[in-house]
Amino acid sequence: MALAVPQTLASSHTVTTLEGVKQTIALGPVASLEAIKHLGTNGGGFFGANSAHPFENPTPLTNVIEMLAMWAIPASLTYTYGRFAKNQKQGWVIFSAMFVLFLVFLGLIFMSEKAGNPVLTQLGVSNAQGSMEGKEMRFGLGGSTLFSTITTAATTGSVNNMHDTLTPLGGMGALALMMLNVVFGGDGVGLINMLMYAMLGVFLCGLLIGRTPEFLGRKIEPREMKLITLTLLVHPIIILIPTAAALLTTVGTEAISNPGFHGMTQVLYEFTSSAANNGSGFEGLGDDTSFWNLMTGVVIFLGRYISIVLLLAVAGSMTKKQFIPETIGTFRTDNGLFTGILVMVVLVIGALTFLPVLALGPIAESLTL
Repeated sequence: MALAVPQTLASSHTVTTLEGVKQTIALGPVASLEAIKHLGTNGGGFFGANSAHPFENPTPLTNVIEMLAMWAIPASLTYTYGRFAKNQKQGWVIFSAMFVLFLVFLGLIFMSEKAGNPVLTQLGVSNAQGSMEGKEMRFGLGGSTLFSTITTAATTGSVNNMHDTLTPLGGMGALALMMLNVVFGGDGVGLINMLMYAMLGVFLCGLLIGRTPEFLGRKIEPREMKLITLTLLVHPIIILIPTAAALLTTVGTEAISNPGFHGMTQVLYEFTSSAANNGSGFEGLGDDTSFWNLMTGVVIFLGRYISIVLLLAVAGSMTKKQFIPETIGTFRTDNGLFTGILVMVVLVIGALTFLPVLALGPIAESLTL
């Protein structure tokens, strides 16, 4: 409110413009909604333009506050995890792995947008400021790409620029963050997903050294690995199968506003955003139909509940196991080596799962520019 975001129960205010005509300006409890939607990583917006609207996000300072709010709870939960594990280094390992991945994708999105569209350069259009299409001048390229990275990493869904106007590789960065769903994530979502990858990393390392894998003093056995494998499969299944169904049906393809590789990315983004409980979209897709509302609704439901039920089953199974004291032969999971292992496990599994479909969409589009 102090930074000029409206907070009122009045629905609108009528003013006389400089041209002498009457204009009705929409108002409402905008400031409180902004705080709630970002702290709760809920997303959406009071106005259609979302956080690109000057009433929702008027200055670079409010832009920073909104980004910090999106990260406040997800990032702090890694510290909370360290407290529960009675080993604060464990929490910092998880945080470090998340932060490294965040920097990787922030660099991808920023450098892609800074490079801009080579087609414009060929046409003689100045590209000195990078790709500013769909972005607000008051935030610039840095404030826009950072917001895009955080909102897709934290699965918030609010946007201060139009993601459909991102360069192909910039859009791929936003897609990848939602596909992985481990870079801080929503309130608790990123943490539980990263712990799943941590257990998988321990299991793989245990196979390499011929030891029974242990995590937090408890053995990881076939039951846990079966549940983790099922969890890993759920996310790509509820993204890729609906995407294929939409692209194979008339009711799906007729919603595409940009035929070709970009149109394929529009559909992929829609279901990825739904599965990650994000809410942002490649706007331009005509998704206000029964087909899209039903399909995305089912994906949202499955994406939210199946994974958490399976991971709760993993947690329940682990708590029943007898605690094993740490010995000199225990594989440590609270050091820099394991941070690197964790990052590589996430990237390799993510690439094996989603790289083929990304090659058909944003990568192919980028190669045609």
